[in-house]
Amino acid sequence: MLTLKRILLPTDFSDCSAQASAYACSLAEKFGAELHVIHVLQDMVAMLPEPGLAFPPPGDYLQELEASSTQALAKLPDPATGTPASVVRATLQGPPFLEIIRYAKDQDIDLIVIGTHGRSGLAHVLLGSVAERIVRKAPCPVLTVRPTGHQFVMP
Repeated sequence: MLTLKRILLPTDFSDCSAQASAYACSLAEKFGAELHVIHVLQDMVAMLPEPGLAFPPPGDYLQELEASSTQALAKLPDPATGTPASVVRATLQGPPFLEIIRYAKDQDIDLIVIGTHGRSGLAHVLLGSVAERIVRKAPCPVLTVRPTGHQFVMP
């Protein structure tokens, strides 16, 4: 029999992540699982085209970004999508897919539920797909939730 003790919901605070939240919350409730909700702050150097030309942002930009993501995480999951018995929240820093994989291994996660933006063609080539990389490298099953198509309905 399938048992889920820990479910991971990575979020970028987008609508796609909100849809994945409905699945994650429902599964966590059904199985009595602990829900882990995480947000990964992308490394600034990785986002700049030429690190040698980069200047660090003024002030405590990274601390402010982390504080705002921690505040946003505190509001998740939305009570409308369900209320799991236990919720663990974390803000991480680094390449998103690597940090999500690392967190899943470290916390012995049983299932990752992640929203996908559903990009294709040139947008997919240029922006890549965090969800696709996670599916390929995850130490556990991954449920990807597309932004359109079948909507989750609780029976």
